Amino acid sequence: MTIKSISTTDRSARLIKQLTSLWQRSVTATHDFLTTAEITAIAAEVPTAIAQIPSLLVWFDANQQPQAFLGLSQTEIAMLFVDPSTRGQGIGRQLIQAAIDQYGADRLTVNEQNPQALGFYEHMGFQVAERHPHDDQGRPYPILVMTRQSTNLK
Repeated sequence: MTIKSISTTDRSARLIKQLTSLWQRSVTATHDFLTTAEITAIAAEVPTAIAQIPSLLVWFDANQQPQAFLGLSQTEIAMLFVDPSTRGQGIGRQLIQAAIDQYGADRLTVNEQNPQALGFYEHMGFQVAERHPHDDQGRPYPILVMTRQSTNLK
């Protein structure tokens, strides 16, 4: 069980496919406000997002299978998804802590309609700073921007 930083040049088609599948399992389990059709439509955008995110941290299990991933753009956490079979085991916390320690992560966005994620991020020291009525693609899913003071955690 390890966290690896995967450079943009080392993101194989196989890894992107594995992470996209993990994304779909995670979203299906946690984003009750999305229909199956909406998840399928959004899933088409995920491989490009994974391939292009500047920094990618992947949590691999003992069999070198990805169980979670976190993507960053500078100090903003742009994505965090954990396989439903491993939720509640501290993997998300480890990835957030690695993002803070290695990249100075101090900002993220979360769907307002995902109260479990919101609570998790608040527990990790992030606070709501802004609300936007639509996601980055203009869909009607309210987004909360959360920030963290460097002294909030540790």
